[in-house]
Amino acid sequence: MKRVYVNEEWCLGCHLCEYNCAFANSGISDMVKALKGKQIFPRITVDGDDKINFAVSCRHCQDPICVKSCISGALHKVDGRICVDTDKCVGCLTCILVCPYGALSVSEHGTVQKCELCIENSVSGPACVAGCPNKAIVYEER
Repeated sequence: MKRVYVNEEWCLGCHLCEYNCAFANSGISDMVKALKGKQIFPRITVDGDDKINFAVSCRHCQDPICVKSCISGALHKVDGRICVDTDKCVGCLTCILVCPYGALSVSEHGTVQKCELCIENSVSGPACVAGCPNKAIVYEER
């Protein structure tokens, strides 16, 4: 299965992946209207310091502890991807606590959100990959 991988040596720490992710998942067709003057809620985050930066997103684990910990059944696997049914999420955020990679976050609605590889909202693959100016983020099978 293809996944998002990051080459931290190439990551500039520009956060463009976060903005492209937030825009792709906003449901709005104009980036300015979707993001300007608003708090963004990306499903990928950049962390680091002056020496090294890296993007954190879901690794779509083979045996995901987040899915096992979900008390409402909102997290589930579909074709190898971990997906969220926001209608089922009760906002307990246990999945955020148990994820060893820090890949889940709280959405603007108080439910959990995570990378779903832009399968529902992009024909060209994950928006974070397309928006990375230095090609530090790739979508490939390894």
